[in-house]
Amino acid sequence: MDKPADPPLTDEEIRQGIELLFYAYRDFTSDPDRILAPLGMGRAHHRVIHFVGRNPKMTIGELLAILKITKQSLNRVLGLLVREGYIAQRPGDDDRRERRLTLTAAGEALERRLSETQRARVGGAYRTAGADAVAGFRRVLLELVNKDDRSRLAGRAGGIGLGDGAGEKLSAKARLR
Repeated sequence: MDKPADPPLTDEEIRQGIELLFYAYRDFTSDPDRILAPLGMGRAHHRVIHFVGRNPKMTIGELLAILKITKQSLNRVLGLLVREGYIAQRPGDDDRRERRLTLTAAGEALERRLSETQRARVGGAYRTAGADAVAGFRRVLLELVNKDDRSRLAGRAGGIGLGDGAGEKLSAKARLR
């Protein structure tokens, strides 16, 4: 038997969700902002450090595709991170014109400092909300991501997916313990 349809969301419920996203983003980024400010860096630097850390040896083109910013904007941010010794650029193995990006030891240490508070915040929220809520939250976030990126993320290891949710609930429950 088919499950009854959920009642339609009201405009107010949608607006509350948007408002909660603004508050959550503000608080989610506040600790890294405080760490980066004395270094003369901001959220753009944080995003680059995060994605290079999550995708070692990625190319400049791959990073541009993820961040959806101009080369000029990336060069400004990346230039500082390279000059300060947080990111190394090396030629590609097959194409020497490619620049492959990796975090240096200093970059890895900074990435850990930046993500430590965020991991604690997200982990605490996940544990409080429970596995079913985590699976639902992940599905909502994935639906907010554009379709091309959603497909890429859905295929990524670690249980980010858009399936029936059963695998997500199981993997989330295992990680919440």
